Amino acid sequence: MSRLATLGGDLLGRICSARVNELSEEHRAHRFEWPVRVYYEDTDCGGVVYHTSYLRFMERARTEWLRTIRGGQSGIRAELGILFAVRRLEMDYLKPATLDDELRVDSTAHGRRRTGIVFDQRVWRVSGQTRELCHARVEVVCIDASTHRPRAIPETIRAELPDVR
Repeated sequence: MSRLATLGGDLLGRICSARVNELSEEHRAHRFEWPVRVYYEDTDCGGVVYHTSYLRFMERARTEWLRTIRGGQSGIRAELGILFAVRRLEMDYLKPATLDDELRVDSTAHGRRRTGIVFDQRVWRVSGQTRELCHARVEVVCIDASTHRPRAIPETIRAELPDVR
């Protein structure tokens, strides 16, 4: 196990650990990690995470990834007049997360098109035994902030994206 620093410093009071040695070089180069703690608001009365909470966890990870390469959605909207929105989502739930679990969301850009990016996102429990809880394939599209119509990703952004197919 190696220790990976995450954006936001000591967000959960410790750095998330990852099994990086199991990943290919290409996957490591394009992977972004974001730590998440499960709060009461994320769960039902039995302490099990709602299925929609995983969507919020993944959205936060993609948003923070974007913040690392270009300063976030607000800056991109103000500077370039664009937004990124989810176009398609496929998700598989494997195991439940529960109240107070420490999670890690891995986001890997594995496809890039003229107007969009495809992410592979996985949510892992890192408190206790590390275990994958769910995974999703998320396609986001670049849209014009005024018209909400698809628009090509500006070259200034494309230059900062991972070179993936």
